Amino acid sequence: MTGREGRERNTDGRPAARWRALALGLFGIFAGSCRAAPTVTLIEPQPGAGYPVTSAVARAESGDTIVNARFQHVRFHMWPGVALDLDQLRGRMRSRRGDGVVSFDDPRSFVLDIDTGTVGFPTADLSRLMNTYVFAYPGAPLRALSFQVENGHLIQRGVLHKVVDIPFEMTGEVSVTDRGELRVHPIAMKICSIPGKGLMDALGVTLAKLLDLRKARGVRVEGNDLLIDPTNLMPPPAISGRLVAVRLAPDTLVQYFGGAKPGTLAALQPDTAAPNYMLFRGGTLQFGKLFMVHADMQVIDLAPSDRFDFDIRQYQAQLVAGYHRTTADDGLLVFMPDLAALRPKTVAGVP
Repeated sequence: MTGREGRERNTDGRPAARWRALALGLFGIFAGSCRAAPTVTLIEPQPGAGYPVTSAVARAESGDTIVNARFQHVRFHMWPGVALDLDQLRGRMRSRRGDGVVSFDDPRSFVLDIDTGTVGFPTADLSRLMNTYVFAYPGAPLRALSFQVENGHLIQRGVLHKVVDIPFEMTGEVSVTDRGELRVHPIAMKICSIPGKGLMDALGVTLAKLLDLRKARGVRVEGNDLLIDPTNLMPPPAISGRLVAVRLAPDTLVQYFGGAKPGTLAALQPDTAAPNYMLFRGGTLQFGKLFMVHADMQVIDLAPSDRFDFDIRQYQAQLVAGYHRTTADDGLLVFMPDLAALRPKTVAGVP
């Protein structure tokens, strides 16, 4: 045997070429495995933008930008000192962001499309909204507004600025227009504590001539009627839906939304029999640093004896004070205390 032949054979006498072929085959398998490995998308925080997720990741995982939502016995804070009472409300949270995410950290990131439900608006909260948001601009024609329900009518008091400040009180009937607006029609008016509606009628003076509401949010005037659009009246998150009826309850303006097309209502069933909750399914939800794709989350009141007091601008404190549990199908049950339970208590009138 020559030296070359010895080098070409192993101790078993098999040609070394077989080992080279086997080695090349294994290398090919490992190389193929490396090429087939999935890519990992790293999500890094951007200044002033929270923790965004790319649209490719969000849509690939969730398949849509719609989060179906259901609210039962929830007092939902929209603005400091302003909350809506949501009873058996169903709809969808539709993302307004390019990545399709509905973010609890950014109320401007989504629109709440209401299919059907009841929304109670306490008159004290309505008063605060008008003073701190709707008419909170320089030169506003109305200020120091307050609302109250008396004898089946809505009583509005405040100051009308027309060259000079004029205190007024208006008693109105409340109804809903064909456009889904809230109409407040005055049946009595006092100006500086003096009955003035008859004088206004005699002089041909209307509220439309007295009030310039072009800068006001969600409120306009037509003749003597105030027309309020409940979907444009509130700060973010934006609301859409059709107002179909209204009634006056003690200290509350009760609004009924409906008119959804057949088959559009989300058939959401909660995971527990909790009386007060918020339920979210579908789409992609963001809360803090977490993203939940194919969302399935029920937020439950830890104190069910009264409404679930929830504030979207302070929910992190409620989240930290509560706890959560993962369900068998990878859903999430989140238990939160009421917002009021987290506020400092006073002792003998001293904070």
